[in-house]
Amino acid sequence: MKFGIRKNVLEYDQVMNEQREIIYGDRRRVLNGDNMRDVIMKMITDVAESIVDSCISDDQHASEWDMHELNQLVQPIFPIERIELTPEQQKKFARNDMKQLLKQRVVTLYEEKEAEFPDPEQIREIERVVLLKVIDQKWMAHIDDMDQMRQGIGLQAYGQRDPLVEYKMIGYDMFDSMTQSVREETVRLLMHIRVEQKVEREEVAQVTGTNRDESTARTPVRREAKKIYPNDPCPCGSGKKYKNCHGRK
Repeated sequence: MKFGIRKNVLEYDQVMNEQREIIYGDRRRVLNGDNMRDVIMKMITDVAESIVDSCISDDQHASEWDMHELNQLVQPIFPIERIELTPEQQKKFARNDMKQLLKQRVVTLYEEKEAEFPDPEQIREIERVVLLKVIDQKWMAHIDDMDQMRQGIGLQAYGQRDPLVEYKMIGYDMFDSMTQSVREETVRLLMHIRVEQKVEREEVAQVTGTNRDESTARTPVRREAKKIYPNDPCPCGSGKKYKNCHGRK
């Protein structure tokens, strides 16, 4: 009996182990410093397609599409102008045409954002940092959700259904939702990244001499005479305070 329980526990654990391998594989690529541009671009187009699929169906005519709903889903993630169809587009557009239109706009937007960075490696590093942060946040929340779901399944009556089968099915659906959330949050953050120009960095470089000619090394400046403060005796010998004698302005 105990062996049967142990085997059942291992089967439950296997579901999480499979998901963990996928997540840790993604994390290793990021931590190894891989170029994630292709991954990010795939995320961008996947999110765009998913948005269109969520509010437009194949059996709808373009004139019946809810463009307000589409824009409400698009704009929080992709800061682009509202999408509006011309009368000509309403006559001939299908769902795939809308997908292509949206993907073209958001890919162009990201390429323009990439061009804002003087060094391409800057945006590549930002992609890695953002992706790793989002994966870790979403994965930790997913672990908690899976644990709660597992406990709940053990308490509920599923009739003729196997609780382990239910756990696997629900667990895979939850994992898909989590990965979709990772894509959306990663894309949203990257689409709102801006290059901040910090003038003071150049000023600091000038002060510290980091941009000077190394052949003219500076030496510490030494004060030739002792500094005289206002209340010190005037060095002229008058007996007055410096501020009341030669220190007057």
